[in-house]
Amino acid sequence: MAKTIENYFDELRGTRLWRSVFRSGAGSSTLHRALAIQQNVFLHLFSTKVRKRMLSFSATWYLGTLTFGTFLILVITGILLMLYYHPSVPQAYADTKDLQFVVSSGLFLRNLHRWSAHAMVLLVFAHMFKVFYRGAYRPPREFNWVIGIILLLLTLLLSYTGYLLPWDQLAFWAITVGSNIASAVPVLGNKVHFLMLGGNLVNANALLRFYVLHCMILPLTAILFIAVHFWRIRKDGGLYSHQSEPKTIAAKPVLAAREGAQ
Repeated sequence: MAKTIENYFDELRGTRLWRSVFRSGAGSSTLHRALAIQQNVFLHLFSTKVRKRMLSFSATWYLGTLTFGTFLILVITGILLMLYYHPSVPQAYADTKDLQFVVSSGLFLRNLHRWSAHAMVLLVFAHMFKVFYRGAYRPPREFNWVIGIILLLLTLLLSYTGYLLPWDQLAFWAITVGSNIASAVPVLGNKVHFLMLGGNLVNANALLRFYVLHCMILPLTAILFIAVHFWRIRKDGGLYSHQSEPKTIAAKPVLAAREGAQ
């Protein structure tokens, strides 16, 4: 009897190499396959069945999808901008001018990155307002609401840390004002100010710190929380809908009255 592709794949999943990489789902039983989906974030993001009303525009206005789309645009354009940028003084300003006047399509690339950042901030706020208005923060979705708030803060921090990178007058004084506001925090204000700038003044240390935060630490943290956010949507029963929530059944007064009369 000739072996099919599925037979070869089953044999591959039974090998020691496969089991060393994928800790569950190595067997052919339904339990193992279910564990593979339940314990894997990537396999759990996409549902095999979705209620049709969940895909309608009125359910979410596609705000979450649009927000994620702008984030992907920011990641792609940000990587391309990193090819022409040096986080040093005064080279950062010269690279910004080269992107605007020398690099082919550099102005379009920079403006696409900047306007996508503005759009992401607007979409995140609109998405939060929509979720709050629909009451999707209620149990059992309260944990995912907290994740959404963290993503909102990360979005604002991404926009703020990218402000300094052009190293022009607008960026310099915007960061100066923001860091001075942070220094007004009771007790820890001076320490927060020093930690933000890597010193007491907006200089090369501050530029390098904001560059690392904007290009590495904050995006990777955002990707982690976005994955958890999508995963929790599935674990909490899909997108929120009033029809999907359990309803309490109250006793019918007419029926109770009849039983009392009898």
